[in-house]
Formats: sequence, structure tokens, C-alpha cells
Amino acid sequence: MKTTIDIHDVLLERAKRHAKARGCTLRAVVEDGIRRVLDEPAPAVPYELEDCSVGDPDGEDPLKHYTWPELRALIYEGRGG
Repeated sequence: MKTTIDIHDVLLERAKRHAKARGCTLRAVVEDGIRRVLDEPAPAVPYELEDCSVGDPDGEDPLKHYTWPELRALIYEGRGG
């Protein structure tokens, strides 16, 4: 299939020199470049943890009146811990 594309003059000259040095056509160089780009793995999408916050972030800390042993007991209540 034929198509027309605009390529920066300097890049086109580099591609032509590359093709000549390797004994292939400009078409082969362009096709190889496109293939390489298309074969690259997709960039990893960073995982974002859903915000499951509860309560008012500017409000009073609902746990501030508990001691650590009391909090631990609440956390492990019914778990045999």
C-alpha cells in the first residue's frame, strides 16, 4: 500500500544513509522501525489503590482515646489473637 508521510529532513537523510549502509531500501528501514515500535510492550499502568477512607479527614481522630492494648483487642476480637 502506498502512503505519504512527512518526515523531518534530517531524519530522512539518516534513514537513507542507514538503508544504503545496510544494502536495503528506505521502505525496509521504515517498515522495520514501525514493526519495532508496534512490538514494544505497552507501558505498565501504575496501580492506584481505591480510597476507602471513612469519616471526616479534618475531624477528630476517632481512635485517639484508645490505648494500644485496647486497639489490639478490638482488631483481633474473635480471632483468637
